[in-house]
Amino acid sequence: MNSNPMYMEYVDDADPPQDPARRRGWRILGWVSIGLSVLLVVSSLTFYGYYRKVMGNINQQDLNAALGRDRPKKLNSALNILLLGSDTRAGANGKYGRQMRNDPPRSDTMILLHLSPGGGQAMGISFPRDLMVQMPPCKTANGGRSAPQSRAQINSAFTIGGAPCVVATIEKLSQIKIDHFVQVDFNGFKTITQAVGGVPVCLSKSVNDPKSKLRLSAGRHVISGETALAYVRNRYGLGDGSDTDRIKRQQKFMGALADRALSKGVLSDPGKLTGLLSAVTKSLTTDSELKISTMMQIAQGMQGMSSGKLRFVTVPSGPDPLDPNRVALTAAAQPFFAAVRNDKTVPAPEPKGSAPKIPASQVRVRVFNGSGIYGQAGRVAEDLRAQGFQVEVGGNAPGRQTATRVLYGPGSDQHAQTLAKAINGAPQPQARTSGGAAGVVDLIVGSGWPGVKARSAGLPTKVQGEIRANEDPCKKP
Repeated sequence: MNSNPMYMEYVDDADPPQDPARRRGWRILGWVSIGLSVLLVVSSLTFYGYYRKVMGNINQQDLNAALGRDRPKKLNSALNILLLGSDTRAGANGKYGRQMRNDPPRSDTMILLHLSPGGGQAMGISFPRDLMVQMPPCKTANGGRSAPQSRAQINSAFTIGGAPCVVATIEKLSQIKIDHFVQVDFNGFKTITQAVGGVPVCLSKSVNDPKSKLRLSAGRHVISGETALAYVRNRYGLGDGSDTDRIKRQQKFMGALADRALSKGVLSDPGKLTGLLSAVTKSLTTDSELKISTMMQIAQGMQGMSSGKLRFVTVPSGPDPLDPNRVALTAAAQPFFAAVRNDKTVPAPEPKGSAPKIPASQVRVRVFNGSGIYGQAGRVAEDLRAQGFQVEVGGNAPGRQTATRVLYGPGSDQHAQTLAKAINGAPQPQARTSGGAAGVVDLIVGSGWPGVKARSAGLPTKVQGEIRANEDPCKKP
């Protein structure tokens, strides 16, 4: 198994290998476009009654009932939608690997679609299937509860507890509140590619692969349906055979599909919309709060966004130090998550005279966890480092605490003010009467932690390896 940080394997399941490690089903990064297209098309539907009928086809799950209240706090009006690709072989999907019909479904594709406030930009964040994470306890299909795991592969979350378990796992490692999820299967993908009139792709050489039944000449093509499915499932006939090349190809496909949905008139064609909604909703599962009005608001907010403002990236990750065949988050991950959590279209203006007298680079901070949430002090420390503070983790505070406090000793009052102003709500610093360390400000993180203020108005302007939806599919990296 390759340990490339953008690793995602695409297996031809029509002729599945016998090695169980290689029979993990279909991996297709392009599911984000399916969710995106579905959210977009609903806003143009003319007849409300027809829409209600179509919505009746969608399976829904109560996310709040499954996860409870111990979830990250919402910091702004951005919207985060988790898009999952299910490799279920139920029903018509059974022809894509009949020997796997009785296998539990997996979701080896996990994309967090982040919509910035105001609909001006969006980012699809991929989580590699072999990313090693801490997994929280999850509600299982039989009504039981799985045990927490200190080290688990992220794609096992779906098998354990379905979409809610994937949501819980990603929320735990990122502290990003996920508002909704959309889960789709193979047939939903084919329907989307047909509804947008096909997806442009570019081949550097011809391919004739008997396993995937993909036969295309070199050059530009517009593909849909079974051909598009064969294209994304192909393992051997395209590119140089490396995982990096394969991932880039899939991200280009995903971006091209989204570009077609945003700019090629699909949303204004009642015939195409009717066919799309009638077919694709039968392949969808969502959370129960993703209602008609919510989908309308999402779609209306995104219709004015150009495809150049839609980017696809992979979460910062690299080879796992404990296993080179797996992937782990890198040091850049938490600052990246912090930027997503704090994404704001227009930052709140600072009151006059409120600029701190001591710069963050001169403030030493010790972070203590009083929230009762495992790993919270480490995440807060990463957020503060991203702001320029000198930070160390001090461990757990004595007892669970609700309020977040900033404590300082003699001569450190201005340092404490700088720290407080970097926190949402600017908690009032408190002078220590005893204890503490000279020249160090202590931050006690409570269960109501409000988050660190964003340094900028939005997401990073450039992420290494990103692909924009409006890029020419023949563009060379």
